[in-house]
Amino acid sequence: MRPGAGPLTFTRLKWTSFTHSCVYLALLISAFAAGKPEPLTFVLGLAHGLLWIFMSLACITAARLRVVSLRLAVAVAVLGGIGPFFGSYEFIREQRGHGVPDEAAPKGRDSR
Repeated sequence: MRPGAGPLTFTRLKWTSFTHSCVYLALLISAFAAGKPEPLTFVLGLAHGLLWIFMSLACITAARLRVVSLRLAVAVAVLGGIGPFFGSYEFIREQRGHGVPDEAAPKGRDSR
C-alpha cells in the first residue's frame, strides 16, 4: 500500500474515522441517555450521516488507490452506517498488523 495519494492519506482517513466515531457516540448519548434534546440530536444525526457518506466514498477511493485495504474500505462503507466504531477498529488493526508507514516516508516505498 502506498503511504498516501494526495489528500487521501491513511493518517487523515484514520483521524476522520475517529472523529466520526466520537460524533456517533455523542449521538447515542444524546438520543438515549439525555432524552433526545433537539436540535442537538438532529445536528449530530446529520453529521453522522454526512460523515458516513464522505468516509464511504473516501475509503472506497483510497482502496482503489491502494492507500487502505479493501477489508478496511468495506468495514467503513458497509458497517459504518450502523456503527463507525468498526471502521476505527479496522484502522487500528491495519496499522498495527501491516506496519503502515508515516506520511513522511518516501512516496515510492512499499509498506509491506
